[in-house]
Amino acid sequence: MPLYQYIATSETGDKTTKGTMEAPDEAAVMQALGKQKLRPLSVTPAKKSGSGSSFGKLLGGNKVKSDDLVIFTRQLSAMVGAGVPLLRSLSSLEQHSESPALKAILGNVIKEVEGGAPLGDALAKYPGTFSDVYINMVRAGEAAGILDEILKRLALQQEKNASIRKKIKSAMTYPMVLLVITVFAFFGLMLFVIPQIGKILKDLGGPDAELPLLTQIMLSASAFIVAWWYLVLPALGVGIWLTIRYLHTPAGRKQFHRLVLRVPAINGIIRKVVVARFARTFSALIGAGVSVIESMTVTAHALGNVVYEESLLDAVDKVKNGQQLSSVLEEGGLYPAIVSQMLSVGEETGQTEVVLVKVAEFYEEEVDAAISSISSIIEPVMIVIMGGVVGLIAASVMGPIASLAQNIKS
Repeated sequence: MPLYQYIATSETGDKTTKGTMEAPDEAAVMQALGKQKLRPLSVTPAKKSGSGSSFGKLLGGNKVKSDDLVIFTRQLSAMVGAGVPLLRSLSSLEQHSESPALKAILGNVIKEVEGGAPLGDALAKYPGTFSDVYINMVRAGEAAGILDEILKRLALQQEKNASIRKKIKSAMTYPMVLLVITVFAFFGLMLFVIPQIGKILKDLGGPDAELPLLTQIMLSASAFIVAWWYLVLPALGVGIWLTIRYLHTPAGRKQFHRLVLRVPAINGIIRKVVVARFARTFSALIGAGVSVIESMTVTAHALGNVVYEESLLDAVDKVKNGQQLSSVLEEGGLYPAIVSQMLSVGEETGQTEVVLVKVAEFYEEEVDAAISSISSIIEPVMIVIMGGVVGLIAASVMGPIASLAQNIKS
């Protein structure tokens, strides 16, 4: 019997459950989840067929790019809004898609829709491509008969998120390149330059020459790296790999997210990014007609920071007990005061969606300004660090050379 993976929420939307289940087909899994009073968000085979070879996965060929997904969403919205039947719209987009991964997914989605499945349920089988936010908004749009409008909101939201991600990556590219160059320069000097200079110093000063402490440390470190490079370099690589792997575990991810919220300069950008994402995602779900509780649950998983995710999930119980979301967010201390104030105005006027869009736009502009500011600071800081490493090595070498030269003159 096939094995299926599923993601489901409780009827109240306050808890998300993930697991596996053996069943004849996806419909049986959904039926079983319904009996458990769970609402399925996605059901997918545990072993997907036709998802590409291991080599293809290594190259990332089975992943849909965010730009391709935005274009697809925009085009589907335009076609549905123009009155083109859904199946015909999907077929047309599948034929003209330039992304092999998206083309393959759309082919399977078309088969599901032809079989009578709602579009939201068909997309839910591909959680790696379509997020919970995407799926829930499509389902709400289908239920309310405003799928084209919902798709427009989705496209706009994805464009904003993609824009922020690109700006952050762009700001981090330069310092990462400089960091890699600094590491390679350090090991290059330690392996090839310092040993030769150490030999020259011993030839000039003799085996009993007293060298400065800094020079002795550099020569000892260089000798160790030269003697044990076949252990040092692999150990460094393994250490980096283990660190990255740990950061992908729930405990490591949580610890890393707590750490970045304490780092000066960086924490401000992270908070603004999360707040902007919260405001835009929550407003989109509320505008689509999704309930407040379910909107909070889905938004929590879309924030990208475990600390904020746990905080918003904890707030679900308080909102269910009658507290207003604005007052709950104010208690946590994670959100700026303006967010709770604007949200309070939205709750009083019944325009929460409009108010949150304004909040999202404000913080997206703040993120742009903050990234531009930190980019201008990172460049000189990295140059100073790189120059400091090279200068430290140069000082350890030039000091004894100058001292020996003075001894020779005298």
